[in-house]
Amino acid sequence: MSRIGDFADDDVTGFAVRSPELGSAMAQFSNAVYTKSRLPMRTREAARIVIAYANECVVCQNTRDGEGAENGLTEEFYDYATQWRTWPGYSDEERIAMEFAHRFATDHTGLRDDEDFWERARAHFSDDLLTDLAISCAMWVGMGRMLRTLDIGQSCKITL
Repeated sequence: MSRIGDFADDDVTGFAVRSPELGSAMAQFSNAVYTKSRLPMRTREAARIVIAYANECVVCQNTRDGEGAENGLTEEFYDYATQWRTWPGYSDEERIAMEFAHRFATDHTGLRDDEDFWERARAHFSDDLLTDLAISCAMWVGMGRMLRTLDIGQSCKITL
């Protein structure tokens, strides 16, 4: 049951009208992450789904990209997200993005100070792509935690 308003369990956006200016800006930020990012779709989705589990956000866990099948995003890809360290179906680049996302959500200062991680990340990502990854993770952590904290839309299944 939503902690604010009386939104239906499958309404993931209705709350935004309570703050039209911020709600609109939030929607534009979200749209930019999904339409302007330079990350390959699988890499983007790998990072996103890891944060969905870190946030315990069901709507985020159920979200799928509508063009995902064309880009190798099978249900198996999502099913193993909690096993990102060991499942052989992820590339090295995807695994590094997943590690970044997980640590961004759970141990940001440890991530900041981990020189070994940054050396491994630079082998796969330019500074521009790391910037896109960090900005995307900021949006997913914030939005997912907001939705989960306010118990909004937790029965939704979203196709991007």
